[in-house]
Amino acid sequence: MWEIKFSGFGGQGIVRCALITGAAVALHDDKFATMTQSFGPEARGGACQSQLIISDSRVLYPYCTTPGVLIALSQEAYDTYEPGLAVGGILIIEADLVKPKGDSERVELYSIPATRFAEELGNRLFANLVVLGFFTAITGAVSPEAMKKALPGLVPDRFLSANIKALDKGYQHGVEAVSRKTGAVH
Repeated sequence: MWEIKFSGFGGQGIVRCALITGAAVALHDDKFATMTQSFGPEARGGACQSQLIISDSRVLYPYCTTPGVLIALSQEAYDTYEPGLAVGGILIIEADLVKPKGDSERVELYSIPATRFAEELGNRLFANLVVLGFFTAITGAVSPEAMKKALPGLVPDRFLSANIKALDKGYQHGVEAVSRKTGAVH
C-alpha cells in the first residue's frame, strides 16, 4: 500500500496530480485508490494538499496516517508536512522552490527542477506533469503507461501532447536519479 501526500500552493496542480495518479492506478493498473484534498480559502496561492492511498485491495480508510511519499512543491508545504513523513519515506521536492533542512538521513530525498523543465517545454503550468513523471519513475507505484492513459479528460485536450512530453521529461529525469542513487545502469 502507498500513502502519498501531494503538497504545494494553489495553482500548482496539486489536486490534479492526485486525480491523475488515482485514475491511472484504478482504471489502468488494476489497483484501488482513494483521494482526499484540502486547500486554503485563497485557492490560488494558498496552501494546498491532496492525499492518495493506492492499494492492491479495497481501501478502508481514505486518509494518510503516515505518508510514505511526500511531494512538496513549496517551502511552506515542505515545512508543514515533512515532519509527518514516515522514516525511510520518499521525499520529492521542487528543486528551485524548496530548501530542505533537518535530518536528511531520515528520508530518501529526490529533487527536480520541475518548473524550469516545464518552462523549457513551453509553459510552467506543465510542472505538475513533470513531477508526476518523476514520481512514477522514483516510486514505481504506478506504471508510466497508466499515467499516459489517464490524461485524456483530466488535462485540456489541446495540451494533451504537451502534457505527455512533460510526463516523459520528468520520468526520464527520475530514471536517471534512481540510477545515480543505486549506481545501476539502465
